[in-house]
Amino acid sequence: MFAIVDIAGQQFKVAKDQKVFVHRLDAKTGDKVSFDQVFMMADGDKVTVGAPAVANASVEAKVVRHLKDDKVIVFKKKRRKGYRVKNGHRQSLTEIVIESVGVGKAKKAAPKAKAEAPKAAAPKAAKKAAPKAAADFSSKTVAELKELAKAAGIVGISSMKKADLIAALEAKK
Repeated sequence: MFAIVDIAGQQFKVAKDQKVFVHRLDAKTGDKVSFDQVFMMADGDKVTVGAPAVANASVEAKVVRHLKDDKVIVFKKKRRKGYRVKNGHRQSLTEIVIESVGVGKAKKAAPKAKAEAPKAAAPKAAKKAAPKAAADFSSKTVAELKELAKAAGIVGISSMKKADLIAALEAKK
């Protein structure tokens, strides 16, 4: 069984008991860390692909140590100009060991669904209250103005600039 997981902004193909060197994690040596951004899981012939992440999937790992990578030399030169710059860089890394790859409990997804429901209701309320509080259009962003214009039934908003949107909204008011 293996999984493709996002760890510290990079994607890794991981399996159980595998050692992986990742960008420095903010965890102490010996700590257990969990990564829930699993993009794909495969168990033999059974492959699960997420959109973008697999639901309830997680990868558990243990931090083994923190270290620095080998030095990388960065040399810049412009010929016939006398310009030469030599710099070095050592990347800070964390070595982790993958302890488990699998699908967790469904409890993690339930709070996210509850959190999304109020967000969905909030824009509807904002659209209803927006025409009443339309006096101050200049403090709104272009995206907010386009939403207000769309709700007001103004056409051709995709090519309008902020000043044009404000003028159209005030004229419609």
